[in-house]
Amino acid sequence: MVSRRTVLGALGATGLAVTGTAAALNGQAPIGEALRRVLGVAGPVPAAKRPVVHADRVYSRLRGREVDVVTIVPPGVSTDGLPMSILLHGRHGNARQAAVGGMPEALVAAVSRGSVPPFGFVAVDGGDHYWHENVPGDDPLGMLLEELPRWLAERGHRTPSACTGVSMGGFGALLYARRRNERRDPVRAVAAISPGLLTSWSEMAKRKAFTSQEQWAALDPLRNLDKLGDVPIGVWVGDHDRFIEGSRRFIAAAKPAVASVTPGGHDDVFYRKIVPDVIRFLGRRISAG
Repeated sequence: MVSRRTVLGALGATGLAVTGTAAALNGQAPIGEALRRVLGVAGPVPAAKRPVVHADRVYSRLRGREVDVVTIVPPGVSTDGLPMSILLHGRHGNARQAAVGGMPEALVAAVSRGSVPPFGFVAVDGGDHYWHENVPGDDPLGMLLEELPRWLAERGHRTPSACTGVSMGGFGALLYARRRNERRDPVRAVAAISPGLLTSWSEMAKRKAFTSQEQWAALDPLRNLDKLGDVPIGVWVGDHDRFIEGSRRFIAAAKPAVASVTPGGHDDVFYRKIVPDVIRFLGRRISAG
């Protein structure tokens, strides 16, 4: 059964397409063929093998707007005390598109095999400004630090103990880890997938995500490696990714726990190859300590 606020299903390459399924979600109804097509599921999938996905709309005071909060957890596990990783989307993305490369299915498969302990993801809408307050009154990083823990607690989840990000979200994940370290409350793992690390201001300025070169330099993970502390970091990037130069520089300087440069680009084909390794990296660290 499916309600407007809860979808039990698989996320495909385009993320959670709840908005496009409004007509199918008329009150409560069984998942039909039309809804399965929208979600990218070829046919009926046993509930025991589907990720449990909840999508809610909440008001963020720090962003000054309503945002989506999407949680993804394995089936059949209690959310009480379940470790959670933030999942940060890329530029022009949103919470419903944050899970790339079949990430929810990979999580379910890994937990089912017993190769990682159960954990979950939480995604929120962060805008296009590299997860910081570039526009006064719109502070996505403050939202992650101050509001997200309360929203998770209201849903029976713990404060996030890891952060995962894709593209712009990879930049944001490293920035979030820095702020948690500065608060003396470090995360246990950071997974940066195709992180949006640029090496020239002329390129970064095109994204209109920073008010000045000085602001970018103050926040750029490449220029603030010492502020990350000793958190385990994993970096996965394709050798034809547009951010490969910045990623290589970060790997050389930060010497992350996982430094994976393999054939591929900045796309879902590449993500599907590396997501199982990302799940293993997170699962083996997110519950540590």
